[in-house]
Amino acid sequence: MAEPVTGFSKKTKAEKIDWLAKTYLNNNPEALRTLQKYWNEDLKLQKLHDDFIENTVSNYYLPFGVAPNFLINGKLFALPMVIEESSVVAAASNAAKFWLQRGGFKAQVLSTQKNGQVHVDYFGKEQDIVSFFAEVKPKLIAGISTIQKNMKKRGGGLVDIELISKTEALNGYYQLHCTFETLDAMGANFINSCLEQIAKDFEAEADSYAPFMAQNAFPEIVMSILSNYVPECLVKAEVSCPVEKLAQKDISGATFAQKFVRAIHIAKTEPRRAVTHNKGIMNGIDALILATGNDFRAVEAGIHAYASKDGKYTSLTNAKIEEGIFTFSIEIPLALGTVGGLTNLHPLVKFAFDLLQNPNAKQLMEIVAVAGLAQNFAAIRSLVTTGIQKGHMKMHLMNILNQLEASETEKKKAVAHFNDNTVSHSAVISFLDKTRA
Repeated sequence: MAEPVTGFSKKTKAEKIDWLAKTYLNNNPEALRTLQKYWNEDLKLQKLHDDFIENTVSNYYLPFGVAPNFLINGKLFALPMVIEESSVVAAASNAAKFWLQRGGFKAQVLSTQKNGQVHVDYFGKEQDIVSFFAEVKPKLIAGISTIQKNMKKRGGGLVDIELISKTEALNGYYQLHCTFETLDAMGANFINSCLEQIAKDFEAEADSYAPFMAQNAFPEIVMSILSNYVPECLVKAEVSCPVEKLAQKDISGATFAQKFVRAIHIAKTEPRRAVTHNKGIMNGIDALILATGNDFRAVEAGIHAYASKDGKYTSLTNAKIEEGIFTFSIEIPLALGTVGGLTNLHPLVKFAFDLLQNPNAKQLMEIVAVAGLAQNFAAIRSLVTTGIQKGHMKMHLMNILNQLEASETEKKKAVAHFNDNTVSHSAVISFLDKTRA
């Protein structure tokens, strides 16, 4: 049975691997070789990767793909996408190609404010904390002047501080709700630094406030942290064209549009469908977020919360037909950055930004929203026509063949065979058995 380890983070990389090998891997040489295979031969680059997180023992590679032909606001883009799912890049590329001849994608940023809260416990008279906040607010703003000096020079910084009572939901709970503009930075560190200083000054000023002293009831800071729910940091993307231009093989434009809109309405109505529907949207969004070194977990959490903003989890996309025009759109919150974090460190992130023609944060918001919309269009298009599995499993075919250690000749024969046959794991096994026999 393994024993707990002390001082693991202080061990060298070799010592960490040696401990793992002895404790969990039975000194399996193949396991150790696997770790070493993924080390970068460029020692400087490997050291850079090692320093991204603690206790690094190797690198975990994901495919870096490109989806071309995205016409966004009249400008052509090739989107970098980092993801392991077989059909995502192909689906995005197909959607881009489809809309390239139908006017492309339109996108616009609706708002850009981010936010964070100082969470406060206070069980005295509400009027006292309201009066105190009104008095102390200018001092709280002045207290972060050094922290936000550079951000203010660029046109960003703290927008406002509000005292909000949440006592109806939780006894004694108040918050200082702070809004920020962080421009091209995602701004997490900046926001958290401001919040912690605001909390410190708030509590220090409260200690000598006479009404609190008279009651012996003082506000107490519980915590200070930014929020990843950013409904005031919104972007919208859409596509539209006359219904007749949606005509495809074996289906008229009118029929396709009606079935497509109905599929969206189902996702708006049924949460079980909406979850899978929105997961498909996030396939495109997360892949682009990863490629640009942004925080896909924060984006995921904020977007799914937004999908529930009206009290029920629902579709992030909308579709309609009005006066013969089909319109498909998405509106989502996105807090993204093009400076700071991995954007300045990871060589492939830098490549991704170069590929995107070095957008600012607002432009990146637009591009990411388009990626989500395109991914959803491709999925719904498949669902209401050929079915989702036909395209997905054909893309998954190569994974199955690699799992079964097919030769290059066998792969070519399999691809040709399954052009006209349904792909399944058992069908591929059967085909290889016959081929090898």
